Amino acid sequence: MNEFTDEEKRILTYLQESVSRGESYFRAKNIAEAIGLTAKQVGVRLPRLAEKSEDVEIEKWGRARSTTWRVTLS
Repeated sequence: MNEFTDEEKRILTYLQESVSRGESYFRAKNIAEAIGLTAKQVGVRLPRLAEKSEDVEIEKWGRARSTTWRVTLS
């Protein structure tokens, strides 16, 4: 079983709950605002979570002003 930091657990919980409500595209700053982290803290962790998480699939989707992440349940 993968070990996650507290911040990673908070991000994953937020993503799982949001995806179950039908959301699927996220920006780090929006996640950060919702869970009390900085956009940089979230942005650094999302690529790692994409590799480590078995519950959600996290895919770098697009880049305009900031990266958009596509998230689906596994």
